[in-house]
Amino acid sequence: MDIMEHIKQQIESNPIILYMKGTPEFPQCGFSSQTAQALLATGAKFAYVNVLEYPDIRQNLPRYADWPTFPQLYVNGELVGGCDIVLDMYQNGELQQLIDGTAQSQA
Repeated sequence: MDIMEHIKQQIESNPIILYMKGTPEFPQCGFSSQTAQALLATGAKFAYVNVLEYPDIRQNLPRYADWPTFPQLYVNGELVGGCDIVLDMYQNGELQQLIDGTAQSQA
């Protein structure tokens, strides 16, 4: 399978997916850690991909959504953004609303 098709399939198969460096339990960069913590604080169940383990994904994901940095959060197939955007959304309550809306649509 083509790597771009693989990325698309991951994003479409998971209502919430975080592409990050490391894992939520053992993040390998501060931005990934902060983003994962914000998601965890919402109570969200989410998939994640450690891009350090998958060089093809790490190399090609920035082209997929024209977003150059990690982490990258996708909700319902749409790029939400990286660390700064996710943290801003968490602080003003928008992230919780987005996660709650996703959970309701999955029920």
